[in-house]
Amino acid sequence: MSRFTQRVRRVPRLIGYTIVTVGLIAWLSVTLSTRVQMPEGLTHDGSARPLADAELLVDTTYLDADGRRQSDQAIFDAVFKMIADARELIVIDMFLFNPFHGPEPERTRDLTSELTRALIDARAANGGLTVVLITDPINTVYGGLEAEHLQRLRRVGVEVVMTRLTALRDSNPSYSGLWRWLARPFGNTTEGGWLPNALGDGEVTLRSYLALLNFKANHRKTLVADDGRGGLRALVTSANPHTDSSAHSNIALRFAGPAAVDLLRTEQAVLRFSSDDVRIPDRWLRVAPRETGKPPDATIRIVTENAIESAILDALQVAGADDRVRLAMFYLSDREVIEALKAARGRGADVRVLLDPNRDAFGREKNGVPARPVAAELVNAGIDVRWCDTHGEQCHFKALLVETAGNGRFLSVLGSANFTRRNLDDFNLETDVALSLPADHALAISMTTWFDGLWENRNGRHFSVPYTDFADERAKLRWTYRLMEATGWSSF
Repeated sequence: MSRFTQRVRRVPRLIGYTIVTVGLIAWLSVTLSTRVQMPEGLTHDGSARPLADAELLVDTTYLDADGRRQSDQAIFDAVFKMIADARELIVIDMFLFNPFHGPEPERTRDLTSELTRALIDARAANGGLTVVLITDPINTVYGGLEAEHLQRLRRVGVEVVMTRLTALRDSNPSYSGLWRWLARPFGNTTEGGWLPNALGDGEVTLRSYLALLNFKANHRKTLVADDGRGGLRALVTSANPHTDSSAHSNIALRFAGPAAVDLLRTEQAVLRFSSDDVRIPDRWLRVAPRETGKPPDATIRIVTENAIESAILDALQVAGADDRVRLAMFYLSDREVIEALKAARGRGADVRVLLDPNRDAFGREKNGVPARPVAAELVNAGIDVRWCDTHGEQCHFKALLVETAGNGRFLSVLGSANFTRRNLDDFNLETDVALSLPADHALAISMTTWFDGLWENRNGRHFSVPYTDFADERAKLRWTYRLMEATGWSSF
């Protein structure tokens, strides 16, 4: 065989090697670029503002004395009242806003239809009302399905903005590099879907699933509206206007004052990278100069993305002997937060953690990750853990309470963020409020009473059960959680 023939036969192999090499280089280059800088205005660490007109709002699903499931709700009733009162401006940012349902649809409330109707009625009552709705592409299965309720809102003049998630960092770089290189350039379409929609009815394309596996979201849940008298009111919550989520237990804080303007500014930041033309009018974004004199005794700060983790760690680091730490959480997995909880217990703080058992997911059963291996670790460190006794719904609270005996202060962080790597490390978009109050402040007392009522099953409401009821200390589960948390290959 001649040298020429040998070289010719090597050409396909060389081409193959070249393609693989170029592909690996491209994948690595995109993978290494996943730690991109967040768009301007995100990771907001707000100034301490005077707490004004604050109200704790809670949705709670529990078993009554006869063992029947009951659901007391306040959050979206307050949302609809704020929308009805508005005359000039509504800016709402909600993660899950769709009628998708699992194998056993939740029938507590059709929140998707209720919010759609509330916004349509507000526009009909006042044609000059500016309504901006920011939401996540999951509600169209990442462009694979038409969302009829969003189309209805657009037709009446609501500015519907889909968050441009590709501007955000990727939490699972081992996959995201390939997705950005091979799938993202082809976009998506609502035509020609042939795969069942894993989130609900209809069929979607393969591209919808490829985008879903990139695991990132605008996970915020906020509302700012004018109060009809020239001022602003705001609400930050853990609750979604998602019909299948309507029985979930959730928490919210409604407030007014300069912090509402700060919240608007964080939403303007999302609009800047997600829309070419939709903006909040400048006149609503101005904060009145801070009054001189004695600082306010009760303050609120707007914190988003990684600034939420800083607020959490700051609150936990002050907890020591004779102090009380209370945490009610859906997903708890972030290593820094877990170590901070254990450290607070080590300094003598009384630490109680109320967790969702991570077993219910819209009619589907989950394996208990990350809650159960994390709970085992906390209990081993001397922390008291109880479980929300869910029955199809989720215990969707996201709230930390710290009461310090030495200086009589009460600190709290609550909102949309689960205490996980994805929620706290600048991957998802999240919004929380950080509160600093006197321990005898009415809001502090309300929040403490709320947590203690769940922990102790007060007033004939069965809500929580002991750690042993859902304990799972298998090494396999522990390492599954640690691997999923570290790599980003998870939904938490």
